[in-house]
Amino acid sequence: MSILLKYESVIRFGFFFGMLILMNLWETALPCRRYAPSLVRWFSNLGLLVLGTTILRAVFPLAAVGMAAMVEEHQWGLLNVVPLAHGQTLVLSIVILDFTTYVQHVLFHVWPLLWRVHRVHHADRGFDVTTGLRFHPLEILLSTVSKIAIIVLLGAPAMAVLIFEVVLNVTSMFNHGNVQLPKPVDRILRLLVVTPDMHRIHHSAMVQETNSNFGFNIPWWDHLFGTYRPRPSVSPQEMTIGLGEYQKDQRVEQLPWMLMLPFDGRSDDGLG
Repeated sequence: MSILLKYESVIRFGFFFGMLILMNLWETALPCRRYAPSLVRWFSNLGLLVLGTTILRAVFPLAAVGMAAMVEEHQWGLLNVVPLAHGQTLVLSIVILDFTTYVQHVLFHVWPLLWRVHRVHHADRGFDVTTGLRFHPLEILLSTVSKIAIIVLLGAPAMAVLIFEVVLNVTSMFNHGNVQLPKPVDRILRLLVVTPDMHRIHHSAMVQETNSNFGFNIPWWDHLFGTYRPRPSVSPQEMTIGLGEYQKDQRVEQLPWMLMLPFDGRSDDGLG
């Protein structure tokens, strides 16, 4: 287990950097929506990720995988009581972590205080791989607290948590990608994973569309809980991305503005 912790950062950065490059090349070659690229926006979104990750490591040095290793060592949690095969424990842990991520995402839309933090993600008027990295440090911290609580209660093994964290990061970049997928391919893929065409609807400026398709990895939760929307009201090329109140605000691409947005009182009543 110490080997896993030793190489956790290398593993996660390798997948992150590889997916970032892959999606950027794909977006350049086959974009779904055409809009003027903005280096300010691109670097601000990446800067928000770097800042959030730095703060997270300062507050939670062990983070989710380290906490899971501690839980595993002390045999805490439900899964250390229930007799299951190692493979079953891994799969069950990943599925439960994904479900709690879905629930958490819904709550970030419904509760006004949480929405004030989460709207930093939705204020982005673009929709590309960097949107999948654009989360306020407060949201990253709150998400980590809830994730650690689930890990301790569940007794999720460190390997399962690492796999989940890597998959979550990779799929977040994938399903925020400004890329085209042939409709038959998209139709098959979204049986197993959230696709860009599915998640793009969630970033529509129309509130009823924003309150749909909450899944990040697995699309099943949206089907089960009635939050699935198969297609937008207009074509992806005509869709307005972002939040209505910030459509003409040029500050949405600036890192200082992103950091201060949760403390802006406009539209703080949530989207529920």
